[in-house]
Formats: sequence, structure tokens, C-alpha cells
Amino acid sequence: MKGNNKYSIGEFSEKTGISIRTLHYYDEIGLLQPEKHPTSGHRIYDHQDILTLQKIISLKFLGYSLDKITNLLKESSFSVDLNETLTLHLQALEKDKERIEQSITAIKRVIKLLEKEGEVDSAILFSLIHGIQTENIQKEWMERHMLADVMEELSNKTEEEKITLDQTFIQLAKEVKQLYGKPVEDPKVQEMIKTYIEASFKFLGDDLMERLAETNVEELDVQELENMTSPFTEDEQDWLNQAMEYYMKQTESE
Repeated sequence: MKGNNKYSIGEFSEKTGISIRTLHYYDEIGLLQPEKHPTSGHRIYDHQDILTLQKIISLKFLGYSLDKITNLLKESSFSVDLNETLTLHLQALEKDKERIEQSITAIKRVIKLLEKEGEVDSAILFSLIHGIQTENIQKEWMERHMLADVMEELSNKTEEEKITLDQTFIQLAKEVKQLYGKPVEDPKVQEMIKTYIEASFKFLGDDLMERLAETNVEELDVQELENMTSPFTEDEQDWLNQAMEYYMKQTESE
């Protein structure tokens, strides 16, 4: 049927790379409706249909829905008014890009953690993934408490440094589950706290630790941050906080 630039649906699909199923759907919704053979009813596509399909593909590439594309195809030209919808689509695509980049970061970090650890408790692993997922919320929390520069320095840490801290956190979480309920002054509890705090100090560095220590943050706000990332129950978190407070008091008195 290639005479006079006419194509059957199979030929048109092969020429354009669009599946026959998609072409059927576009016809059904009125997006791309080719000529029909008067007796057989078979679809007959021509060069104009190729041009229309190119427009559809271009508008899909920009992120428009098929409903919106149907309306845009009726326009003979576009003015600056199109900028408003293009800007909205750009913003949506930037959000998608940010989400995809976060997903890639999370996947890479989880792969490396599982390679190093072999096995990780699901609650702890999901907590770490959630921590990566909510980095923007944590950033807002930091900015709200005048800690934007701290967040910036943390974001500049290498992935290897972050994974090392994740491993320390995994070990802490394991030990919290094992030791929870023991007196906070128990030597094993205090050794657990000492190991984690020393690793955190090493990760953060002296300058960041001093800035964090000087920050006046309400207890309720600290709980808000903990709730974003903690894999612990409320009782476990309270016990852990008490154990850390005891450790800090003992350290100050030495």
C-alpha cells in the first residue's frame, strides 16, 4: 500500500516505530485518526499522519498528557502564553529528576551496605532509605534552626563516608534491640554509646560538632528530627536518649 505515500497500519507502525496497539489507542481517543478504507474499514495512513505523530511525540517528550496534546494539536501556532504551561511542566520534570536522583543514591547506598554487611534488619534498612528520601525535609529543619551551613557540609561528605556512618548506625540499632531495658549505666550500654558517638564525631568533625553544640534547639524540635529517621520505638528512643545523656554527664565529669 506504499503507493502515493499511503500506509497500512502495519507499514505505518514499522516506519514510525510506534506499536499497532498504541496506534489503535490513539485512533480510539481521537488523537491520530487516519483515513478508513470505504469497504474494509482498514486504517490508511499518509504523510500528514506522520507529521501529526511527530507533533504528538514532541509534546509527549515535553511532558504533556494525551488529553492536553489533543487540544494543542488544534493550534496552528503558539505564542508566549505557552510559556506558563511549559514552566509548570519544567517544574514537574525537575521534581521528577530530583526524586529519581534520590532513588539512585538510595539504591547505590543500599547495594554497598548489603555487600559490606551481608544482612541488615528490614526496619533499620527502611529507616536508612527513609532518611535518604526525606533529606529535603531534614534540610528544611536545619534551615529553620539556622543550620543551613551544617547541612551543606554534611551533603558534601563522600558516599564512602556516609556508608561508613550507616554501618555504625546499623551496629548501634542492632545493639539497641539487644540491650534495650538494661540500666543506662550498664557498661555494655555505655560502650555502645561511646562507639557510636566517637564515630559520629569522626564523621562530623570538630567544627561541625562545636556548631551543633552551640545551637539552641527545643526538645520537641529534636524529637521531630528523630521521628523522621529513627527505626526505634518511642520507648527505645527514650531509653537511648537517656543512655546518651548519662554518657555525656560522665564524660563531662571526668
